[in-house]
Amino acid sequence: MASHSLALSLFFLLFSCFISSAAAALVQEQPLVLKYHNGALLKGKITVDLVWYGRFTPTQRSVIVDFIRSLGFARSPTPSAASWWRTTEKYKGGSSNLVVGRQALHGAYTLGKSLKDRHLRALAGKFNAAPGTITVVLTAADVAVDGFCMRCGSHGSSRPGSAFVWVGNSETQCPGQCAWPFHQPMYGPQSPPLVAPSGDVGVDGMVINLATLLAGAVTNPFRSGYFQGSAEAPLEAVSACTGIYGSGAYPGYPGRLLVDKVTGASYNAHGMGGRKFLLPAMWDPETSACKTLV
Repeated sequence: MASHSLALSLFFLLFSCFISSAAAALVQEQPLVLKYHNGALLKGKITVDLVWYGRFTPTQRSVIVDFIRSLGFARSPTPSAASWWRTTEKYKGGSSNLVVGRQALHGAYTLGKSLKDRHLRALAGKFNAAPGTITVVLTAADVAVDGFCMRCGSHGSSRPGSAFVWVGNSETQCPGQCAWPFHQPMYGPQSPPLVAPSGDVGVDGMVINLATLLAGAVTNPFRSGYFQGSAEAPLEAVSACTGIYGSGAYPGYPGRLLVDKVTGASYNAHGMGGRKFLLPAMWDPETSACKTLV
């Protein structure tokens, strides 16, 4: 009787595993679709103005600026940040060519160290942005922003035809959420963090979030471009592929990546001046799948 019960238990266990595997296969076969909602995208030459709020070192600023410039630097070795950005060309309207424009330093914390969205918009409005401009507001590690840990950054539209992006340094504010995989995750399996390419966990986390938001800003600048789900909380070009950096990625594991033999840093993209970056997967309209560089 005991052996009969064990056999039945094993049968049901195997049957359940079969059903679960079949269900998983069916789920995996469903293509990821970001619907185009017929709105304007940001295409052509796009000027990126930078507002630095709080104290950033020259080295930190150079990492961010070099990253943006690397998106259009075709001479980097492969895989490159430029080849990652070229996926945005597959979204309607052709290429989006980012050019670093003006920079403003606000190191005196004139609005305090606890900011709300209206403060971010006020900072973004300092430049009186022309159409075809993205104003990026970057907040330092000691600046708190409402909802920081829920989003790590955001993008939206300001003046007609222009957009703004906010990204915060998460070195001390929920790095497990906003700087993973360079910090242990906030939830789930506690795998060892990866070594950051620049040696600065907060700034390399900013690069990941800035990459995500710049892609969202050009492919869904006015809540009527490419996205899935609600326009108020959309899954966009990169946010639809959260947590995927290399092939074989799964929740808690970023995927197979390149490793610098000298520093031990993990990366998947080369940039200008020998820079290395870790960039998230981007949805490819041609394949309806999240595309990785490695």
